[in-house]
Amino acid sequence: MKLMPTALQGVMVVETSYVSDERGAFARYYCEHELASIIDERRIVQINHSRTTHIGAVRGMHFQRPPHSEIKLVRCLKGRVWDVAVDLRSGSSTFLQWHAEELSPDNARMLIIPEGCAHGFQVLEHDSELLYLHTAFYTPASEGGVSCSDPRLGITWPLPIADLSPRDSSHPPITVDFPGITV
Repeated sequence: MKLMPTALQGVMVVETSYVSDERGAFARYYCEHELASIIDERRIVQINHSRTTHIGAVRGMHFQRPPHSEIKLVRCLKGRVWDVAVDLRSGSSTFLQWHAEELSPDNARMLIIPEGCAHGFQVLEHDSELLYLHTAFYTPASEGGVSCSDPRLGITWPLPIADLSPRDSSHPPITVDFPGITV
């Protein structure tokens, strides 16, 4: 596993190497020891899987407020997605900036999204599947979201936005006086 920082404070890309032979391939997708500098004292407490059918569909931008903030480790198991993290952390040097990575099984990348950042993705191939590792349990009372088309964020989606859920379509834009999330 190779950890690569991005321009967004705390958002990391993990490159994974495959060992291949005539039988197929093997890759380590998570290693507590190798990710200790990021995970620190936290532990993975929940693993989720999503499948999104239609190309252009966007899910997000989701986050959890303290005290249930979480680190998310996101990997694409099938298809291709444009995976986006937005920094919502109060006082962060990259506040309201975003970073995106194309994730696919072929590039074997994982995006690490720190506490206080929103996460979402757009499907680039039919029936794309993601695996999420979380450092906090999902807590409905702490969930939040911001609009994926918020002009203050200016996220550049590769395709027109399609198939937003009613919940995701109702996420508000960020107001001028938005203080950010304290983590």
